[in-house]
This record gives sequence, structure tokens and C-alpha cells, in this order.
Amino acid sequence: MTRLAFSRAPQVGRLDALSLAAILVTIVFWASAFAGIRAGLEAFSPGHLTLYRFLVASAALGLYAILARIPLPSPADLGRIFVLSLSGITAYHVLLNVGQQTVPSGTASLIVAAGPVFTALLATRFAGERLNALGWLGTLISLGGVALIVLGRGQDLGFTRGALLILGAAVCTSLYFVFQRSLLRRMNSLHFTVWSLLLGTLPMLVFLPGFGAELASAPTGAHLAVIYLGLFPSVLGYLTWTFAISRVGASATTSFLYVSPVFAVLIGWLWLGEVPGRMALIGGLIAIAGVLLVNTRGRPAA
Repeated sequence: MTRLAFSRAPQVGRLDALSLAAILVTIVFWASAFAGIRAGLEAFSPGHLTLYRFLVASAALGLYAILARIPLPSPADLGRIFVLSLSGITAYHVLLNVGQQTVPSGTASLIVAAGPVFTALLATRFAGERLNALGWLGTLISLGGVALIVLGRGQDLGFTRGALLILGAAVCTSLYFVFQRSLLRRMNSLHFTVWSLLLGTLPMLVFLPGFGAELASAPTGAHLAVIYLGLFPSVLGYLTWTFAISRVGASATTSFLYVSPVFAVLIGWLWLGEVPGRMALIGGLIAIAGVLLVNTRGRPAA
């Protein structure tokens, strides 16, 4: 994509063909990440998997930043980007990877699909957006669907713990999407994404102990899975997503995440042979229905 394409859009809120294409590219790559994480976890611990993935992403983005001479943000903006990235990059991916140790990839995607509801709630509180009665009803429906997924395996505490961690990851990424918007009003979205992923990688260095041993013992397939995660769902996925948010807005953009589980379940089946259980699918459908209600009928007319 050209430098011009990633500049700030003059008409925020307009879902044009370019913004829609960027969203769809992100959705497909992010959906594939759930299966990629499960494949990576066969050889790497959650912390090492997170570190490896974002070292790959940071190497690619760091090289690009040097070649393109991307300017360093002001110290104040760097601090804001670091705090946001600590939530939306570091915490999100660590929680997701730990959670997916016990939660299948398709089920994890169904839980993360509740993220747009958290985004809508945060945007209502902090970004001046409003929900009507149907919006609040959709919120309750979606959270009820997630609860059904989390509790769907009865006394399986490992699954429940993992599902709750993934739900926490969805909250972290919602915070990231909502509060990055103020920075995107004055920053090029490409520049924001580069610095965000680089700064979000720094706290992951706490996982360095033992990393070399896992690198040496991991099979080729695991390495390829993590490199794919670093280059496509991370670098390309975050670039196109931030670009879309800068043009359309966080709430409208994240409403498309309800499509992600469809791709994630299909990819998990083809790649890993995983199929979510009946309770997870029912809960996921309920959660997605709530998201649809929030994002189609849940806001007062302008």
C-alpha cells in the first residue's frame, strides 16, 4: 500500500471500498491466527510463542521503518502508544496464547467475537457514542452467549480458565481500539502501527529465558506457523486494521469482527481438524446475534 493510502482520511466514518477491503484482509488473517497459535503451542510455551511472533513482526517493521525513514513520535505520544500497546498488543496476545492451551481455536474465536460489544460499551463511555434500549439488550445477549461458551463444559476448569483469559484478551483489545483513535486523528496510521507493534514487543522480552532452547528443539512446521503469525496476522493484519479504524472509526470497524469466527472455525477444521462443540457453537451464535443487534439497531438515529 502506498504512503498516501495510509494518511489520515478526510471523511471519517465513510465505509468506502478501500476501507472495506482493508477490513476483510484483516478479518481473514486474524481468523487464521487462532489455528496458527494452536499449531505454535505444540512446540512453544505461550510466552515464547508470543515473543517469537512479535520478534518476527518487529524485525519486518523495524527494517521498513529504517528504509522509509518513519519519524519518531513526540515523547508524549510515544508514552501513549506504549500504554495502549501494553494492553492491545502485549496483554492481548499473552492472554490469548495462554487461554488457547485449553480452548480450541474455533471456540476461542467465538469468545473474541464478543469484542465489538466491549468496544461499543467503551465508546459509549469515553468516545461520546450512545446505545439505545436495543443496544443494551444486544449487549446482554452477547455476554450471555459468551457465558454459555465459558460454562459449556461444566466442571472442566481448565477450559473455563482458558475461556476467561480469552475473554480478558477481548477486553484488552477493545481498550486498544477505542483509545487509539485520538492518536490516529493526528498521526499517520501506518506510523502508529509500526511504533505500536515495536513498543508492544518490548515487554515480551521478559520471556527470553529458555527461548533459545525452544527455538532449537522446535520442528520446522512450528517455526513456519509462528513466522506466518508474525508476518501476516501481525504485520499486515494490524496495518490494514489501523488504516480502516483511521477512516471509519473503532465501533463501526470492529462490528465486522463477528464474521471472523466463520473463517476461524473453517480454518481450524482444515488446518487442525478441530470442530467446536455444540454448546460452543450455540453460545457463539447467540454472542454474534447480540453483536449484530448492537451494531445495526443499537444506536439512536442521527
